[in-house]
Amino acid sequence: MNPLGTGDPLRLGPYRLLGVLGEGGMGKVYVGQDAAGTVAAVKVLRPELADEPNLAQRFVREAQAAQAVTSKGVAGVLGAQTEGGRPWIATEFLAGPTLDQAVEAYGPFDEPGVRALAASLAHTLADIHTAGLIHRDLKPPNIVLTSRGPRVIDFGIARPEHGLTLTTTGQVPVTPGYGAPEQVLGRRVASPADVFSLGAVLVYVASGHRAYDASHIAALQYKVVHDEPDLGGVPEALRHLIAPLLAKDPAARPAPDRIAAAFAPPKGAERVWRRGSVAEEIKQRESGIHELTAPTLPGGGSGRPVTRRRLLTGLAAGGVVLAAGGGAAAAWWPRPPEQTKADLFAFPAAVKTPVAHVLNTDDGGLIVGGSPKELWGPVEVLADDTPAPLPVRDVIVVGARGGGIAALNVVDGKRRWAVHDIKATGRYLSLSDRLIAAVDAKGTLRTFVPSTGEPRWTADAEADSLLAADDTAVYVLTKDHRLRAVGRSDAKIRWTAPLGAPFRTKVNPPGVLAHGRLVLGTLNGNVLAVDTADGHRVWDLRGQSDSFVRPACYGSTVYLNGKTMTARRITDGKELWTVRKRSLLNETGIEWGPVTATADGLYATHQAYLDSDSTYPDKWKPGDGGHAFQIRGSSNIGTPVVPQGSGLWTVEGDAWYQVNALSAKDGLPVCTYKLPKSERQWIVADGNRVFVMNDAALYALPVF
Repeated sequence: MNPLGTGDPLRLGPYRLLGVLGEGGMGKVYVGQDAAGTVAAVKVLRPELADEPNLAQRFVREAQAAQAVTSKGVAGVLGAQTEGGRPWIATEFLAGPTLDQAVEAYGPFDEPGVRALAASLAHTLADIHTAGLIHRDLKPPNIVLTSRGPRVIDFGIARPEHGLTLTTTGQVPVTPGYGAPEQVLGRRVASPADVFSLGAVLVYVASGHRAYDASHIAALQYKVVHDEPDLGGVPEALRHLIAPLLAKDPAARPAPDRIAAAFAPPKGAERVWRRGSVAEEIKQRESGIHELTAPTLPGGGSGRPVTRRRLLTGLAAGGVVLAAGGGAAAAWWPRPPEQTKADLFAFPAAVKTPVAHVLNTDDGGLIVGGSPKELWGPVEVLADDTPAPLPVRDVIVVGARGGGIAALNVVDGKRRWAVHDIKATGRYLSLSDRLIAAVDAKGTLRTFVPSTGEPRWTADAEADSLLAADDTAVYVLTKDHRLRAVGRSDAKIRWTAPLGAPFRTKVNPPGVLAHGRLVLGTLNGNVLAVDTADGHRVWDLRGQSDSFVRPACYGSTVYLNGKTMTARRITDGKELWTVRKRSLLNETGIEWGPVTATADGLYATHQAYLDSDSTYPDKWKPGDGGHAFQIRGSSNIGTPVVPQGSGLWTVEGDAWYQVNALSAKDGLPVCTYKLPKSERQWIVADGNRVFVMNDAALYALPVF
């Protein structure tokens, strides 16, 4: 939140304005408080746009639409002025994260949580439609999770049912991937359009990925109109409920009341808003409102007085994030200057990932068969024993040359921060992209804010290396070769469990987590799955590889490399399918490298011959292990195939030393990037950037 600036009003209607929550092309959103102490998000049209008839009319329509809906599932309108002076709308403040923030921070909802969300949103849509309106822009950023349940916000493009989708400029005001096919095509829309958007929202919240996705908006909109939704990762019990909502034909989509009945959540499912990580964050944000507003009330009781200057200084300094009901604006609330124990666990919101430009042949940025120009690098910053680089939103974390770890800016490769007394070989983890976890030589688990390196909570965990993290705990391997869980909310040891002889001293980080299971591979080819509640063994697999196993996971399935590529149900280890390959000389027993698991496919590299460095990556079908296509480029057996943009990326050493960029559509070569001769290589990607580790050097390459 920012202080009021030159030109900002001090008051709008009954609201004394305290600061600026956010601003966009049409206007600003302020935090305001009336004489009774009610806090509101006050949205106002920019003065220079007040004379634009179309924009002013749209703003008035937003106010009228929001006022027309009387439902506990929307952000209530507290007041509005649509005639005379500057138009403004005041809506109640909602203390909670938006749905996309919650999923990004804590992962997909479980089945009861999805059912509770679906039923609540369906009831809200029914209320909106009863008022004769269509929301037209239902998406995760427009859904705020509060202690009383989800609330729908932002009626900026809500219209009566007879309204067309196209604006006067011919633009389609719809969020790509969430708008219905008829919205994309600019046709007249009715209430089923909101039902389609609800289906897309539920796919996201149940799986963590979009129902429709692509690297270009045109391709994405084409998928919405013509392709089936990607329901990979959605629990089987929910797929048959969500799929009808995404029907291409609006008439085939169920009405909101039928949706609410079909998704009827089990008893107690509403506790998703009262217990767990999301509920704790909501409580924290509610406390932030109280801290801000209580001292400013007339006759403010026993609270310590807060001057306007101190208030705004605190707001600008940062603290707890709150969503504003008049749009997806956010505010940062004050914290005391001293860092208390509670502050150490007040995690900041994850910052946005700066997305790089995508190359294409139309503007000459991509030449098929050529070599892309690096975005930055090489920068010689890596330690000889660094783990794989870890992109976390706007930084990439590495083991630093000279000791410790460092975070580099993903945009230009410049160092943001470094911590020299960290044991980089103990690995580092992202905690929901909001903190970085690492260990020092004494075994202390330490956490840092990714963008700034600001230290947060620590735990004396006697840790040797980090294995994995979920939304409740960080799982470590101790110095005496035991498994240990450390709580993320209090830094306390949750449990410690011994490792059996086949796994002791052999665990090969990292592990993977899903559905209450932590799955670990070993350096001697075994696999172990433990219960995250107490660390007891649930299932294991012996002799999967002659060397190492590095598990991969998508949804409820874990994929294992080794002598075979096999898919196992993560909860109990049941074999779902197994692929065995013979070498080009018809030899058996060839090895597979690590699997990259996505909703679209599996990518894995296997040997061409026994005892050979010649390797071939392929794409496989997640459902049954069927072969999709061969990727026409080599890859190191120990490094993954990395999808990013419209390409697949591999790195290979002796004797080629290059990065291969291949089409994700058919695996055919697109371009290559030559590297100096090296001993260690790795490749990761995020934000339309491919990061390449080549000995001590780090590069960032563009994608297409």
